Amino acid sequence: MSGQPPGPPFPASITRVLVTGFMGAGKTTVGRLLAERLGWDFADSDQQLEAETGQTIAGLFEARGEPAFRDLEAAAIRESLTRDHLVLALGGGALERPQTRALLASFPDAVLIFLDAPLDLLVSRCSGQPNAPVRPVLADRARLQERWTARLPWYRQAHLTVNTEGRSPDEVADRIFHAIADRCRDIAGQVSRRRTGVPA
Repeated sequence: MSGQPPGPPFPASITRVLVTGFMGAGKTTVGRLLAERLGWDFADSDQQLEAETGQTIAGLFEARGEPAFRDLEAAAIRESLTRDHLVLALGGGALERPQTRALLASFPDAVLIFLDAPLDLLVSRCSGQPNAPVRPVLADRARLQERWTARLPWYRQAHLTVNTEGRSPDEVADRIFHAIADRCRDIAGQVSRRRTGVPA
C-alpha cells in the first residue's frame, strides 16, 4: 500500500490488531476508528501509562529515564494483550525494545500495522495540534531524525504498511479494515454477516 516490500504473512485468525508508527502517525485516532469498525475494544499504551502513573509521557521520560520508561511501557502492553478482540495503539518507540518485540511475536493471532508518512509531515502534525502533548524531542531535529531512522527497520517488519500521507484518519482506518478483512477468514466472516444483516 505504500510501496514498501510486503510484511510477513497475515495470521489466518486475528483477534488483536497492533498499530505502530512514529509520533504524529495517527496511531490513537486511526486505532480508535478501526476498533469502532471491528466492534472491538481500543487501548493506547501511552494513555494507559499516563492514567496509571498520573504523569505525562514526557514527564515519565524526564523523571525516570528511558530504560525505566520502557519497562513501564512493556508492562502496560503485556497487560493490554491479556484481552482479545482488541486494537492497541503502541508507543512510537515500543518496538525498539527486544523483549517487547518478542512479546508481540508471541501472539500468533495479532497483526501489526505500520502507519507510515514522511518525517517532515509527522513533525508538522505534532507541531500543529492545538492540544497536543508536550514533545521536547521536537526541538532537537537531529535527534528526531536519529530516532526515526533507528525505528524504521522495526516498523517495516509489520504485516501491513499504510501510507497516511494525503489520507484522512477515516480513509486510513477503512483501508486497514478492508485489508485485514480480505486476508483473515474471521474478519471476513464478520463483514459478510454485517452485509447480510446477520448479527456478528
